[in-house]
Amino acid sequence: MDETPRSEQKSEEPAPLMCSAGEIDVSWFTTKQKIVRLLWIMVQMTIFRWSFRRADNWRASLLRLFGAKIGKSPLIRTTAHIEVPWNLTMGDQSQLGEKAIIYNLAPIQIGDRTIISQYSHICGGTHDHTKSDMMLHKVPIRIGSDVWICTDVYVGPGVVIGDGVLVGARSNVYSDLPPWKVCVGSPAKPVKDRQYERVEGH
Repeated sequence: MDETPRSEQKSEEPAPLMCSAGEIDVSWFTTKQKIVRLLWIMVQMTIFRWSFRRADNWRASLLRLFGAKIGKSPLIRTTAHIEVPWNLTMGDQSQLGEKAIIYNLAPIQIGDRTIISQYSHICGGTHDHTKSDMMLHKVPIRIGSDVWICTDVYVGPGVVIGDGVLVGARSNVYSDLPPWKVCVGSPAKPVKDRQYERVEGH
């Protein structure tokens, strides 16, 4: 029988939920976060969306104002949707195409010179379907440098995509992808090595 006084017994906290990309956050958004998200929605639907097509630095500045970390010379289309700007990190010369969705309830990191093409959906959230409260899980995603996420690709929660990966159009990525591979299908799988030559100045 354990004779340790109840006040001195240490309750073991459950280990944090983890995925390849990092720790999963199971908390709801705070009131402050909800207010800032509402302000961002208003900005995104107006001066972000209505800006000139080539005003990429202006859109990057708006994202930085809300806490995003954006590198040099970005290309961010007016119809790209960023859910939570302070959870976005983009490296130098990276791109978000037309109607790309960055559903970054948790941090989403995008490396240098990476292209997220039109209609792609990078999804950093899901729910615990095994419980009736359907608890929100905010799950990080990491996408390396020199990656090309082609048209209409879905990238699921918790995925790590290595440097240099090309994910073919309309593929679905549910698990980690190794560096410098061409990956296609649903689920996306490596089919060959990616041949890549760096052009001077790019």
